[in-house]
Amino acid sequence: MKSPAEIRRQIREGIWTAPTTGLAPAYAQANLVILDRRYAFDFLLFCVRNPKPCPVLEVLEPGMFEPRVAEKADIRKDIPLYRIWENGRTHQERTDISTVFNADMVSFLLGCSFSFEGALIGAGIPVRNIEEGKNVSMYVTNRRCEPAGPFSAPLVVSMRPVPHEMVSRAVQITSRYASVHGAPVHIGDERVLGITDLSKPDFGDPVTIKDGETPVYWACGVTSTLAVLSAKPSLCITHAPGYMFITDVLNEQLAVI
Repeated sequence: MKSPAEIRRQIREGIWTAPTTGLAPAYAQANLVILDRRYAFDFLLFCVRNPKPCPVLEVLEPGMFEPRVAEKADIRKDIPLYRIWENGRTHQERTDISTVFNADMVSFLLGCSFSFEGALIGAGIPVRNIEEGKNVSMYVTNRRCEPAGPFSAPLVVSMRPVPHEMVSRAVQITSRYASVHGAPVHIGDERVLGITDLSKPDFGDPVTIKDGETPVYWACGVTSTLAVLSAKPSLCITHAPGYMFITDVLNEQLAVI
């Protein structure tokens, strides 16, 4: 099994270009948001007020690109796909943002639910997006996050189908990982969340839901991207949904005993 450092090297060299679900399953993955420093406090406040979808793993000082959670990493190059936004709209996608990143940019690494997928699999709970080699299914819901300054957003969730008899165990397992979204926010009927068709996720790929399975929904870090877009900064950078930053932090280091 490849180490996080080896996977980051392959990403930096363009060898790995796909979503990161299932990679380095023992290690925490992270969402990325990069903003000009004048937005940093309000965005941090948004994360503090909405810890389920936006759990903060690390905040880098302006202009810094080597995070403490990953030795010799470079957040400008070590994510397979970035999105660059101008005035709240997608400008372009890139695999390297070195020429866009500047000394006034503050980077936020936020917890990701990919981090607890290994624990689910270890308990015998299937993770369908990994089984099918797909990105996880993500949906925009009708629930609103608590706003902060110019940042506001609907809650985004990721969905994984779980056998009926294993749902309570999935809740128990993921509850230990509060810093990577923790316990589910909803179980069962998607209509309660304002989702009309599970076969058409807003982000990621649709996955098979088998007979005898219940859709289970966890808060998703893509919420942070929608919050950023609501503020319409002249320039910001995020990861593309499902293309995460892989840290050197063991998932068990984040788990509550």
